[in-house]
Amino acid sequence: MISFLEKVLIKNRDNINDPKVRESYGVLCGSVGILLNILLFSGKFFAGTISNSIAITADAFNNLSDAGSSIVTLWGFKLSGKKPDLDHPFGHGRIEYLSGLIVSGAIIVMAYELIKSSVTKVIHPTAVDFSVLSVFILIASILVKLYMTLYNKRIAKKINSAAMSATAIDSLSDSLATSVVLLATVVGKLTNTQIDGYCGVLVGLFILYSGINAAKETISPLLGTPPDDEFVDKIRQIVLSYDGVIGIHDLIVHDYGPGRVILSLHVEVPASGDILVMHDMIDNIETQLHTKLNAVAVIHMDPIVTDDAEVTALHEMTRSVVNAIDETLSIHDFRIVKGPTHTNLVFDVAVPFQVQASDDALKEQICNEICKCSSTYFSIIQIDRTSTK
Repeated sequence: MISFLEKVLIKNRDNINDPKVRESYGVLCGSVGILLNILLFSGKFFAGTISNSIAITADAFNNLSDAGSSIVTLWGFKLSGKKPDLDHPFGHGRIEYLSGLIVSGAIIVMAYELIKSSVTKVIHPTAVDFSVLSVFILIASILVKLYMTLYNKRIAKKINSAAMSATAIDSLSDSLATSVVLLATVVGKLTNTQIDGYCGVLVGLFILYSGINAAKETISPLLGTPPDDEFVDKIRQIVLSYDGVIGIHDLIVHDYGPGRVILSLHVEVPASGDILVMHDMIDNIETQLHTKLNAVAVIHMDPIVTDDAEVTALHEMTRSVVNAIDETLSIHDFRIVKGPTHTNLVFDVAVPFQVQASDDALKEQICNEICKCSSTYFSIIQIDRTSTK
């Protein structure tokens, strides 16, 4: 159904970098989620009432909270699609992350209420009346929630949405929770054992676990996460496709919400090149990054000496020394300053965050190794911690 609706209702549906397309996906999935969850709540509430089951009734209100969560998701996508304004010059894209966090909070609150009511049922158990209609409603609910899990997960992956991912996790937890409720209902009928309250506690704990995991997924992009390797590779491919580019470094990706990315990076160009030609090339790179990746790019041009044999040899020596210490390290902005008694080697070292050694320890180790090559070489090193390759 979702596939059919997106084909009919969403124009340019494959252009997922367009905020309007993302908004359309969010509104579509949110609207369908509201409808299905209200239907499930109505059915389960009726089943819980006629069977006197706290687990079924609690599961019904869980679906009602899911309808509210779908409203929040829909609201988040609508607001995140707003254009930048005076108070929010970088747009409203991060509202999508906030909506996902609100959904996660609703999951956690519902889990707490379910656990509390289930503990009361454990302490004061009451008989559950078996009903074929209730069993049918629970089975239908499981199938509907599995369907919601699949389409939310598919859309979340397609548009890279933390909010949709949280909704998919919620739907999966609901299907498993309802399965436990169904098991309790059937076991109660076959064995006359009242495990309704215990199953309610188990369901509540599972929902709580799912809510915490969903919250982690939405909090991370709010705090700031490293860019995907695939996105970094696309940037490198575009920039390095120009003949005048020697290399790039100091790439920073500023994420202001899905489809709202600002890039800053340094592009190395030959120092002997025509500065006007090089500047025109940089402008073209910025334009292409915006066109292909929907990202605003700010590029700093770094002139690199490529026609001096001594500089080239010292650069290669330094690179080899640094790589011998750790092959994940790299150098950039290399230059030399010659004096009557010694030569300063000035360069930056890009160090991945996973390297445990401290900045000072790395500097000292590199300096010592370079001094072994010649006591006249003094190293002036700037450490750059980086999450990109």
